[in-house]
Amino acid sequence: MTGEKRIRILLADDEQLITGALAALLGLTEDMTVVAQASTGTEALSMARVLRPDVAVLDLQMPGLDGLSVAEALRDELPSCRTMIITSHGRPGYLKRALETGVRGFLPKTVSAHDLADIIRTVHAGRRYISSDLAAEAISAGDSPLTPREGDLLALAADGSSIAEIAERVGLSAGTVRNHMSSVVSKLGAENRHAAARMAREHGWI
Repeated sequence: MTGEKRIRILLADDEQLITGALAALLGLTEDMTVVAQASTGTEALSMARVLRPDVAVLDLQMPGLDGLSVAEALRDELPSCRTMIITSHGRPGYLKRALETGVRGFLPKTVSAHDLADIIRTVHAGRRYISSDLAAEAISAGDSPLTPREGDLLALAADGSSIAEIAERVGLSAGTVRNHMSSVVSKLGAENRHAAARMAREHGWI
């Protein structure tokens, strides 16, 4: 591409086969260049700080920092970098969190390389692209029935922590944590807090 600056892209996905294939396909375009490929969220953030890409295409779930955490950090540290989330999970609660984080693109991994290139151009130009399928899922699923405090506590329970361990980590009494968990289980109609955590995670609420 002559006379114009290429769009500099960072790709981050723990499946290196995917990033390699995308990098090769995007490299065939006349207006883009892939400046970095990362396999973890931590690596992606470090590379972005050094290379200052125009657009970061981030997998939602990666080792270390997830895509939303990387996008949030880039929003604060490198606001000139547009961020996009790609996901194979399609959990609707993540869409709302992505928009709150300032993500400009939210799309499934099933997107073709040709469409991805067009979406990168859209995002780079300052516009937003949201997959219609993921948006429809988000609307049908509705908002989380949990309060922010309940969501935070349930996220801690998701790794198998006991009531006492959770209480110690957040500085609350075991009785208070138990009451919150009871409310969560009731709201979600789950058998116990572990089942509630799985259900909330499936919906992207935690």
